[in-house]
Amino acid sequence: MCESEAMSEAPPSLRSAPPPPDLPGRLEALGRRLGGREAGHRAALAGARALVEQLHARVAVALERFHRVAAEAGAPHLPVEQSAVRIDDKHLRAVEFELSRGRHRAVVTARSRGELTLVGPFHSGKAEGPCLSFPFDAGAEIDAALADFLERFLEEAAAP
Repeated sequence: MCESEAMSEAPPSLRSAPPPPDLPGRLEALGRRLGGREAGHRAALAGARALVEQLHARVAVALERFHRVAAEAGAPHLPVEQSAVRIDDKHLRAVEFELSRGRHRAVVTARSRGELTLVGPFHSGKAEGPCLSFPFDAGAEIDAALADFLERFLEEAAAP
């Protein structure tokens, strides 16, 4: 569709409006300003991502085993989805991954300030929680809490 056709299909308010002043240039300037502001958080965010990616891999192996033995025991209908690691939905300086089955959710998130949080289990559309938080260097505590967290989530997600 050419530009004149697009303008003739535009609402009347847009047909008479002058073109925006250098929109790409304005967004380029904004990108430079916001990028400069956030650049100082890059290394800490990379550390948070590394921790969450490590936990993501460990959870993927554990879920694979759970799915296999549940299916062998006669319940192949218990699969749980694990999202990819991504920038946290609520916090720009954090990364997360989510576990889900139906309306059941659990989230593993790490903030660049050095804090890992296990959120849930909870139902989508409801208040998130409970939450357990740990400093990144709390290795044994994180391991124990992660196992309890996953067991609680899987029990709730499999409740009739």
